[in-house]
Amino acid sequence: MTIPTRAAVVESGGAPFTLSDVELDEPGPHEAVVRMVATGLCHTDLGVASGGLPFPLPGVLGHEGAGVVEAVGPDVTGVAPGDHVVLSFTSCGDCRNCRGGHPAYCATWLPLNLIGGHRADGTSTISRDGEALGGHFFGQSSFAERALVDERSLVKVDPDVPLESIAPLGCGVQTGVGAVWNVLKPVTGSTVVVLGAGAVGLSAVMAAALTPATNIVAVDRIGERLSLAKELGATHTVNAAEADLAEALGRITGGQGADGVVETTGNVGVLRQGVDALAARGTLVVVGAPPFGTEVALDVNGLLGGKQVVGLTLGDAETRTFIPALVRLVKEGRLPLDRLISTYPFADIDQAVRDMGAGKAIKPVLTF
Repeated sequence: MTIPTRAAVVESGGAPFTLSDVELDEPGPHEAVVRMVATGLCHTDLGVASGGLPFPLPGVLGHEGAGVVEAVGPDVTGVAPGDHVVLSFTSCGDCRNCRGGHPAYCATWLPLNLIGGHRADGTSTISRDGEALGGHFFGQSSFAERALVDERSLVKVDPDVPLESIAPLGCGVQTGVGAVWNVLKPVTGSTVVVLGAGAVGLSAVMAAALTPATNIVAVDRIGERLSLAKELGATHTVNAAEADLAEALGRITGGQGADGVVETTGNVGVLRQGVDALAARGTLVVVGAPPFGTEVALDVNGLLGGKQVVGLTLGDAETRTFIPALVRLVKEGRLPLDRLISTYPFADIDQAVRDMGAGKAIKPVLTF
């Protein structure tokens, strides 16, 4: 028996999200049906919807879901009906990186999450009028009133925390926080520079404020976002539309450069500036994702002072320990995620897309 629900379907690359009646497959042994309460809107969703990635369309996207478990497959042990869950990426659980606590680097990450559109065995999770749709996006496809979710995408969370306040933890927030905590690991006296003050960048600022870093520098071209960055813990801000970034960072660091840089913009020119701004033995974390095949030129001799450029997926987080820790910080007010969130009814998804594209909303969250 299929499960009827309503979803936001992208019919073809560049088409808008259209609400449509669809059917979910019955949950498999390691799947659960989740009634969605909220789901974040991420730039990755927009990139796929535009046709920029080879995800099968028509399809259902969404990968920052939060909801309540309604039913589970026979082999699911981590959650039960009634549990509150945040949904994140999925992984095989059996490759070297999964077993080593780095599921974001799963050997099958791309087909399972971003471009496959179906389960690992090739079967579809969602259909319309008997025709399979692209689904299983990040193991969830949460732009729907109900989602069929892979067990490894499910993270049980504290039921006392409103789900609309923590839905973005599944992707953008854990990416920004993980860049700081899992890669840069600032020590006393460190300077951390965050390039781009969107949802990921501001999450990195909030994370840095919970470390011993002495200087936390937010860089953007929008004054309102820089003001918010200050309120969230940045000690300095640089408006790249008004100031030379290299000169500004030189003044802030006393000419020593940055110990850590988080690059969230996906702009290779900005990435190059970030690498050039590193101190000896400094690290730049590449988070922003330009189109596949994009290259950046670096001064090789400039790297010989021990500089490192590190790519990052989803904060290199082990979700079942990382996300509950973030939920606790949200609950205690130490990670003020609400300052980033604008809520929209699910039916207004296209308005949320427009507001995000126009910079009016930092992190849109759709509510059901």
